[in-house]
Formats: sequence, structure tokens, C-alpha cells
Amino acid sequence: MKKSLTIGLLLAVMTSFSQDKIRLLDSVFSSLYQKEKFNGNVLIAEQGKPIFEKSYGIAEEKTKRSLNVESVFELASVSKQFTAMGIVLLHKKGKLNYDDKISKYIPELAFYDGITVRNLLNHTSGLPDYMELFEEKWDSNQFATNDDIIKLFAQYQPKLEFLPNEKFEYSNTGYALLGSIIERVSKQSFGDFLKSAIFKPLKMSKTLVYRSRFKPQKIDNYALGYVLDSLANKQLLDNRGKTYYTYYLDGIVGDGMVNSTIGDLLKWDRALYTNKLVNDEDKKLIFSGVVTNNDKNTNYGFGWIVPEILKYGKRVNHSGGWAGYVTFIERHLDNDK
Repeated sequence: MKKSLTIGLLLAVMTSFSQDKIRLLDSVFSSLYQKEKFNGNVLIAEQGKPIFEKSYGIAEEKTKRSLNVESVFELASVSKQFTAMGIVLLHKKGKLNYDDKISKYIPELAFYDGITVRNLLNHTSGLPDYMELFEEKWDSNQFATNDDIIKLFAQYQPKLEFLPNEKFEYSNTGYALLGSIIERVSKQSFGDFLKSAIFKPLKMSKTLVYRSRFKPQKIDNYALGYVLDSLANKQLLDNRGKTYYTYYLDGIVGDGMVNSTIGDLLKWDRALYTNKLVNDEDKKLIFSGVVTNNDKNTNYGFGWIVPEILKYGKRVNHSGGWAGYVTFIERHLDNDK
């Protein structure tokens, strides 16, 4: 993941929030912005109430359009929690089981005999990185989609990095395949399924699956992601050409491509304290790491990192970085922060 200037979400936490602490937070982010080390949106909430919410910087360099708290950002790998929730919802409808082999839904990959849906969810599949395979084998003048991942893996059959559940290794490939499974099982596009199953029920009206290069559309109040060139000037990644990996891989979903606002992500946070989408048994799976065959805890549930540090009670979080964006969400489950 490349570090960049624009941060799409920071849902941070503190033990208490006096006005002095709020002023301190503002001074920290203001200082970082003035030093050109931060450009983005921040939301901090306690018991569902935003106690600090502010924008810092520019949404579009060319027009100098400013960010505001309703600006829409690419979430990058923070998208994985929505992919995982999509799988959980399909499981609840009896459409799939976590311990089904992936070959049940993607028969083209039947040679990966031991990999299950659960392995994809918690990054224990051993699948190699699809981006490396595409860099070596793909015509970068063409957009790649999830179907192309399946075709390329079926053609070249790259060996597993390790046997399923032998250990944990973060895998964008696994979550892209989960995106494909969602599409094949639901018979909807990834974006349409998440909209009908998650975004619409939770009234996340500004949240969508968006591939800005593969399928451009007009989105009001969109925050463009920038990186620094060799002269330390901000530039859009598209300036690096259509054969740059963030351009030709823009058609792939599941491991990224959910776009949202800090306000909508707070709605998502609130829903996860209720049974509107899932029950307590489901949430225990989502927010618990698994133990691999070598008796090590992965500290990764279904689309969420689950740290073992319990100083402030149980926490879950996830970060993301892609195409000019850095994102982070953290929830303190025991203290609702």
C-alpha cells in the first residue's frame, strides 16, 4: 500500500473528551495540515454522538474546492468489512456456508482443493497476490475485472504460499474472490448487492461501490486522491498513465472500491451495535480472530483486525490505502467509542 496525502476516514477514539482535549485534537490536525502531512476528514464519536468532526484541506487541487464533512472518499481496504458482511448475510439466507470449498462457487479454481470461504474471510487461504500475477502476465492496456483474476489463476495455476489454515497472510486475492462469490451467489453485481443488502437498509445514502476509471460517473462532493511526484507536487495517480497498476486494476471489487463519508460510516458503526443486519452470534464471528493449525491467533475476524491489547477494552479496526487515499476506522466495542 502506498502512503499518500489524502486520508479518507479517521474514526478515532479517546477516553474522554473535554473541550480542552477537543481543542488539542484540532490543533494536532491543523498543525499536520499546515505542514502538508494531513489532508482529509476526521470523526470521533462516543455512544454514537460525534464529539469531534472536521475537514482539513482540499478535495480538488485544480479548482481548490474544499473538503467538507460530507465529502465522499475511496475507502480502499476498509471496504473488506462490507465484503465480509455480504458473505455473512448470504450465509444467513442459506445461500452458502463458511466451510464450503470455494470450488463450489468458482469451479474454475477446483485445483485449489482445500480452500474454504472461511479461509478467504480470515486470510488463511495461502493464495498468492493477484497484483503480482497481473504485473507479470496481464496486458496493462486493458482493464482487469474479477473474472480476469479467476481466468488468470485458472490459466497459470500459481502455487499456494502455504496450505489453507496453516498460517495468516493478508490477502487481497481472497477478498476479490469473495466479491466474485457474492456476485455468483446473489446473481447481482457486487455494488448492487451491497446497496440492497447493507447501504439502503442502513440509510447510507452517500455510500456506493465506485470504480472511477473503469466505470466513471458523476458523484457530487467527491474527494480526489493525490500523491506526491518527484518534485513534491501533488498529482493524481492517473497522471502516471493508463498502464499504471491503480488504473488497469480499477475494475476489481471485493478487496476495495467501496466509497463513503464519515457520516455514513458512523451509521455503519451504529448498526453494528444492533441486530438490524446480524445477531450476536454473527458478530462474535465477525469480531473474533481464528487460530491456525500452528496454534497462533490471527487477530483477524471477518473483515476486521482484532488486536489483543485490551487496555481500553475490546477494539476492532481496519486500515486501507489505494490510489491516493489512506483510510482508518477503529471501534472500541466495550466502551462504544
